[in-house]
Amino acid sequence: MSKIRTRFAPSPTGRMHVGNLRTALYAYLVAKHEGGDFILRIEDTDQERFVEGAIDIINRTMAGTGLIADEGPDKDKGYGPYVQSERQAQGLYLKYAKQLVESGKAYYCFCDKERLESLARTITLEDGSTKEVNGYDKHCLSLSKEEIEANLKAGKPYVIRQNVPAEGKTTFHDELYGDITVDNAELDDMILIKSDGYPTYNFANVIDDHLMGITHVVRGNEYLSSSPKYNLLYQAFGWEVPKYIHCPLITDETHQKLSKRSGHSSYEDLLEQGFLSEAVVNFVALLGWAPTDNREIFSLSELVEAFDYMHISKSPAVFDFTKLKWMNGEYIKAMDFDAFYERALPIIKETVGREMDFETIAHMVQTRIEVFPDIPALIDFFAQVPEYDIALYTHKKMKTDAASSLKVLEEVMPILEEAQDYSNDALYETLLSFAKEKEYKNGYVMWPIRTALSGKAMTPGGATELMALLGKEESLLRLKNAVEKLRQAV
Repeated sequence: MSKIRTRFAPSPTGRMHVGNLRTALYAYLVAKHEGGDFILRIEDTDQERFVEGAIDIINRTMAGTGLIADEGPDKDKGYGPYVQSERQAQGLYLKYAKQLVESGKAYYCFCDKERLESLARTITLEDGSTKEVNGYDKHCLSLSKEEIEANLKAGKPYVIRQNVPAEGKTTFHDELYGDITVDNAELDDMILIKSDGYPTYNFANVIDDHLMGITHVVRGNEYLSSSPKYNLLYQAFGWEVPKYIHCPLITDETHQKLSKRSGHSSYEDLLEQGFLSEAVVNFVALLGWAPTDNREIFSLSELVEAFDYMHISKSPAVFDFTKLKWMNGEYIKAMDFDAFYERALPIIKETVGREMDFETIAHMVQTRIEVFPDIPALIDFFAQVPEYDIALYTHKKMKTDAASSLKVLEEVMPILEEAQDYSNDALYETLLSFAKEKEYKNGYVMWPIRTALSGKAMTPGGATELMALLGKEESLLRLKNAVEKLRQAV
């Protein structure tokens, strides 16, 4: 068996959609699982959609996800150039299109826009049923050689169209969907070379895939309908057809196609929302593929080992944002602390707004967040106590309420005022001794103090941890304010 060669061929039109990232990932995994080569090719022939800086986005995304190409624009191994506009400049596509014209498999079309817009027609299928289509009617196929030459000489605008057989059927094979047969009458004579001289995506990728020796073509199943036309091109040239792997649609939670409006449809959107690249790759791998053991957490190297494209589903994959957040949380928990601290420190500093033991705060939050933007809501009370309802002091399990909390705080304040050591361990021992002496349960003492310090039902640390971080002066100030608040209410 020849070495597997796959490619990822994005168009530089902006941020990389999650669907494109999955195509890149699956193409990478298909190749690497068998020790093959993964190629990056830039398909920039649609000049109208070209976005400045988009090639940089593609390169950043590939580097950030670890999907490093064996060949590409910066790594030519004899199949380059790997940018279609550069290949176009060599006259490559026009040469192959003219070859098809000479063999009768393609033809020049000089029809203007107005005529093309008037071509809605009804066709009869093999089974006798009819269907309304907007395809081209082969009008220019009947032009004589002399008419064509005269038009070309006069500089009349033209496109080159594929000459699809009007009758019969075309069958192609997909590794997941099996054999698919379509009536040729349903297939349009698609444009191969546009009026600007550039090839269409459909034509260029067939030429490039063949010339680059691509053995497996991984793409979204929206291209299933175009595959018969690709096959007819391969047949017209007498080339071997690659294996097709069409991936399922990705939908949002409402089962609509994942769109930019969702706010998390691109790789860079997700990074900006605090997701880790490794978690995104792991999550995207499971959008349409599942390992046999239902495992969910994979590094990229583990995905390479486990990936079997025959286990890709044909059913639409739902982008479950809640699951992605859970998965990201698992990755954050497993992060090396120094790496986590580097990412978290700017957020902590901005939220707290004054000097504190930021490292201890980072240790507190690392196991409690799913994405980095979760941090402020956990620690914003360090900047100042928010407005809160005294109902927070009521805790059934601790058997506390506003009145009991006021009593505990009034009793414990003198002890905390006298305490010199405000380290967590020393404060903890002090409060345990106080609780024991008063015959209170520990939680009966700790809950009111923690509530007074934070104004929150949930904090990333306990009462003594918060006091140690806030320091003696700030802790006592907050406790005094809480006592005043409770006295006014009780």
